[in-house]
Amino acid sequence: MTRVRAQASVLHLDLDAFFAAVEQRDKPSLRGKPVIVGGVGGRGVVSTASYEARAYGVRSAMSTREARARCPQAAFLSGRFDAYRAASTAVMALLRSCSPLVEPLSLDEAFVDLERADLPDLEVPTVTAFAEDLRLRVQEVTDGLTASVGVASSKFLAKIASELRKPDGLTVISPGTEIALLHPMRVSVIPGVGPATVERLRRIGVHTVAELAAIGQEELVSIVGKAQGASLHQLARAEDDRAVVPDRETKSVSVESTYEHDLTDRRQMESIVVKQAGEVARRMRGSGLSGRTVTLKVRLYDFTTLSRSSTLPAPTEETATIARLARSLLADLDTSGGVRLLGVGVSGLADWVQEDLFADDSDDSEVPEEAPEPASEPDQAGARPSDVHWAPGMDVIHATDGRGWVWGSGKGVVTVRFETAETPPGPVRSFRVDDPSLARWRPPAPEPPEDQ
Repeated sequence: MTRVRAQASVLHLDLDAFFAAVEQRDKPSLRGKPVIVGGVGGRGVVSTASYEARAYGVRSAMSTREARARCPQAAFLSGRFDAYRAASTAVMALLRSCSPLVEPLSLDEAFVDLERADLPDLEVPTVTAFAEDLRLRVQEVTDGLTASVGVASSKFLAKIASELRKPDGLTVISPGTEIALLHPMRVSVIPGVGPATVERLRRIGVHTVAELAAIGQEELVSIVGKAQGASLHQLARAEDDRAVVPDRETKSVSVESTYEHDLTDRRQMESIVVKQAGEVARRMRGSGLSGRTVTLKVRLYDFTTLSRSSTLPAPTEETATIARLARSLLADLDTSGGVRLLGVGVSGLADWVQEDLFADDSDDSEVPEEAPEPASEPDQAGARPSDVHWAPGMDVIHATDGRGWVWGSGKGVVTVRFETAETPPGPVRSFRVDDPSLARWRPPAPEPPEDQ
């Protein structure tokens, strides 16, 4: 029988509407208003929607076109990975200061094993007080972002617990109460139970976890397959002994996104993969790196995780090459049942860049509007081409007006709202896209630690 912990010692932390919350934090004029982060082009996909936007039915994985129809008054932003990574780094460092066993799932969520935390005991009052204090410390290290936290006797239940009082909530599931909490819930609460599985179970009269738990494992296997049947049989009984596995240093650059609702549109998946390839390439170029092996990671609707790789004869850091390989890897996978996570990575890194003999310039036309070629972006250094792409939400700086962010651009004009996280909502002004006084702003690189 699967071993289950006797105490609520697994914590799951999930930053609330993370990308959108970072944008609202850094852009005072957007606080309390609907914000949607993701692809802003016609084939774009919503990555994160603020809770104000969710009130209009906007959700992750929805097409940007539908999101605009539902909430036209929202601010649609293309995203700022540097800002998200900085906030995530601060939170993960905080978690690792609490326990050496921290398992990040993405930029905005992680499991923490409290058995290795410096706590006097693991009784419910103790872990509750610890979790409440942790939520306050998250706000401190991120300048105001909130997190929802769940604590339970397993990873499965801790993740469910963190969803129960979103946003900015805490739920601790006391040992011995797991079944009473879990069984009245719909079967879709179980990881791996996507729309297709829900429909199969509905046909045999199973709607709740309690009804699922009443079915024998053999019957479940006959309905959903061997691997998923065995997993559902255990999880419906709150049996989950998976360990919290700390992250290990990897010699790769990768970008991945998890979606609350399954992706089913193949063209959307291709668009996401191409955009991720562009982000990976931008980060590699920024670090002076290149790599030979392109990897595509796909988590299906039933939580099966697939990984496919392709290795080049020589290293590359070209967007077109990485995107082309990632798309070809996606083409070889059956995603008809739905996809929860997509990711692109490059490994086999070298700290040098060779002229790419395998890039096909014609592929650049396939990079969607929401994933422009980053090499054309301006920076504080000054020089930039006249056809620069000013992405909505991008941080900029003007020679006389100071710092702000791109409100929008088109027809040779870029509009900027001048404000920062530390300043009140400021004026909105428009400039020519090639105005030499306007440049992209990037945060200064962190100071290297002093030698001891």
